[in-house]
Amino acid sequence: MENTFFTYLSSPVGWLKLTGNSNSLLSVSFEEMEGDGSSELPPILKKSRRQLEEYFEGIRKEFDLKLSPEGTDFQQKIWKLVTNVSYGKTATYHDISVQSGSEKSTRAVGLANGKNPIPIIIPCHRIIGSNGKLTGYAGGLERKRWLLLHEQQNSPKQDMLF
Repeated sequence: MENTFFTYLSSPVGWLKLTGNSNSLLSVSFEEMEGDGSSELPPILKKSRRQLEEYFEGIRKEFDLKLSPEGTDFQQKIWKLVTNVSYGKTATYHDISVQSGSEKSTRAVGLANGKNPIPIIIPCHRIIGSNGKLTGYAGGLERKRWLLLHEQQNSPKQDMLF
């Protein structure tokens, strides 16, 4: 079994715990407070921290990281589709279910989206209800709202997303 490492990042949406192995980012989780990170960090975690800092500064619009989220084949498929939703844009759970080839699986898409172990980088916050309302976010709706507004403020002028 490969060693895992972790580090913490203070962000505008609270503390983030980044977990990875020597090659890939495995998870990003919302934490109540900072803990002690690993004494040595592999390059992937240093790169992940830097890219998230750039994202929060409004500089980075796309992430370039090797990701290894654990999940079922269906979850992996949904997370890949969610990753295709551009910075500053939104899609609905129904949009993602249609793209997945399972138009009637909107609820399953919502459940898969909620199990995303790498929020922000796999931008599950960009997925909203068909009625344009913010629904469900493992990190809480306030974080989802903040992330969407942050992206909107750092994107070319456009209509409100939600």
